[in-house]
Amino acid sequence: MTKRRNNFSKMRGIEAFLEPPPEAAKKEKKVDLLPINELQLPLKQPRRYFDPSKMRQLVASIKEHGVIEPLLVRLLDEGQHELVAGERRFRAATEAGLEKVPVVIQVLSDQEALQLSLVENLQREDLNPVEETEGILDLFSIEQSISKEEVIALLNLSANAKKRGQELTDNVVRQLESMQETLTVLGQTTLESFRVHRLPLLNLPTDILEKLREGAIAYTKAKAIARVKDKRKRRRLLKEAIEKQMSLVQIKERIKSLCCDPKPDSPRVEFESLTRKIAKSKLWENPKKWKRAQTLLAQLDALASED
Repeated sequence: MTKRRNNFSKMRGIEAFLEPPPEAAKKEKKVDLLPINELQLPLKQPRRYFDPSKMRQLVASIKEHGVIEPLLVRLLDEGQHELVAGERRFRAATEAGLEKVPVVIQVLSDQEALQLSLVENLQREDLNPVEETEGILDLFSIEQSISKEEVIALLNLSANAKKRGQELTDNVVRQLESMQETLTVLGQTTLESFRVHRLPLLNLPTDILEKLREGAIAYTKAKAIARVKDKRKRRRLLKEAIEKQMSLVQIKERIKSLCCDPKPDSPRVEFESLTRKIAKSKLWENPKKWKRAQTLLAQLDALASED
């Protein structure tokens, strides 16, 4: 932690955002009032969905009490201010008709601003699992100075190496340890659990991803519904699961009834099943049926004798 804080100006570690240095904590943050029309949203925003009902509640609260917690902004070269953290408050204040909002201004680079915004959002309980997964990937990408695709490749490399009993290079081990440290600080799970349970969410069909972003369905249920390949059936099940608030067990039962026709049995299984059925029926006890059966048995005997 100390090492990262010493390199604070180069690239702030996640702990620097969550636990500021003691000397900084002693100083009271200066809060300014800025015209809301002088603030602009960043080009890359970690949050993409805002629950309409919760936004209405926030707008009503701001109309009555104002913005209690200041927004975090940074000063741009052209004299404008860019929002770093507090987008829900910013949007609600705009809708409430406020002309000015309280802000704390910090000097941040593009990467630091995005990193801080991601950390701030990842600590919020109402962040949906898709945005949370994307946010963690973005955070890994910034901290390791590699692309998100390279982050995913690194996690898969680690998993494959573990399966095969192979050793990883020191550099890869350091990267993985750093990413695990970030997850721990954020109160998240292990890297392997993130790889297995969270990354697959990003490959879900668009209609399911949309509902996940809205918080309309749990990701475990979404993953189950995604197994239905037929688009119409999948959309119908998705709508039904949300409207009826179906449990995961209920969804799995519906999938069984909706899904593709069962695979046909192998010839051997089919033949053995038929012979068991014949034996159970006791055809030989009915003279008429047995006579017809003898004709068919003779044909089968002939087939079996052919080269």
